Amino acid sequence: MVGNTYPYSVDDWAADIKEASANEMCSYLFLRDHSDGFVLNVGREEWLRDRVSMCFEAAAASSLPFELFISIDMSSIPTAAPSDVNLLCSYLAAFGKHTRMFRYQGKVVVSTFAGEAATFGQHGGLDAAWSFAKAAMQSVAPQIHFIPAFCIDPARYPTLPCMDGMFGRNGGWPLHLTPAHPRHEIESPALDTDRHRLHHLGGRTFMAAHYGPDSWNKNWIYRGDDWLFARRWEQLIAMRSQIDIVQVISWNDYGESHYICSSVRGAQPASHAWVDGFPHGAWLRLNRFFARAFKDGAYPPIERDQIFMWGRPHPREAYAAESVPRPRNWELTDDVFWVVVLCTAPASVWLYTGDSNSQTIEVGAGITKLSRPLEVGEGMRVIIYRRGVAMAKCTADGFEFQEQPAVYNFNAFTAMS
Repeated sequence: MVGNTYPYSVDDWAADIKEASANEMCSYLFLRDHSDGFVLNVGREEWLRDRVSMCFEAAAASSLPFELFISIDMSSIPTAAPSDVNLLCSYLAAFGKHTRMFRYQGKVVVSTFAGEAATFGQHGGLDAAWSFAKAAMQSVAPQIHFIPAFCIDPARYPTLPCMDGMFGRNGGWPLHLTPAHPRHEIESPALDTDRHRLHHLGGRTFMAAHYGPDSWNKNWIYRGDDWLFARRWEQLIAMRSQIDIVQVISWNDYGESHYICSSVRGAQPASHAWVDGFPHGAWLRLNRFFARAFKDGAYPPIERDQIFMWGRPHPREAYAAESVPRPRNWELTDDVFWVVVLCTAPASVWLYTGDSNSQTIEVGAGITKLSRPLEVGEGMRVIIYRRGVAMAKCTADGFEFQEQPAVYNFNAFTAMS
């Protein structure tokens, strides 16, 4: 989210690129051919182009194989007049020929957030609008590979030759859950929209979404429980032959609580109340493991025992004396902490709430997903034992499941061994 980088310098961008690459490109973009990079989400503000320029500068100065492409936030820019396409063209004119611009099938990739309501002054519907916009972009950067995130029925895809593919942004979480039936899709082999989109794309590029477990925006949430961070990757890896690109949303969208960078930096959109003190570095490291599996087509060997865990800071029904009410769909969450362990050999996993209240589970070698109910006033802790020796320990330092929080917070606190 370039909008969260107002105070960034070239050095800040370089630090982000270095951290992303050091974690097997746990940043924003994964492809089966091992190419990695950031997708730069931009809107109408003029200063954003300067930050994008800094990012390209930092990438060019890096020895790392790191590429970039632009995603236009169509909810931000005006799209009623033909001249409104100039903002899109300005980014392609500035960066379309850059050596670090990502090209797919030899063409410069351009994506969007939304855009289905754009007209650009054209008559003839969605395809007419974006055929006009695509032609304008190609006048400054020939050969565009256009992969938008239109929020439309996939059955319309065949009527939109302007698209070279589709970004299934809403595919990273269960879409049709309700408070009355929050768990009816948990065991489904794939989250609901991937196969439906693929069916209608007719062989065009499919960019799948991997979404962090909790999202806060306009005071509503998606259900992110049931090890969604790991489960979504497992689904994508199983469908690897049908997916061209995976976009991880996101590196730094603090306001929506699904950032995976290890520490909060840059600027926040008034989200300090639910972001400060909630590190997500454990997801960054876990992402590394699954990203390598997606790229290689096989899970990497587990060379040491590891623990990853996360949980919310208060019961879903807790009361907070603040002006902002509970987020809509708060009933879709469970008062549970979620654990993923990577074990080199069979072991005993002890899950603690408090110092002595433990539960022991025998696990085999490989990946195991575990969970345990959270308890008010306690934290969360996990230890892997093998032959009576502690092989890995994970304690959520600074975390306590609070009965009476000062503010409602459905963000996740993550920790790792």
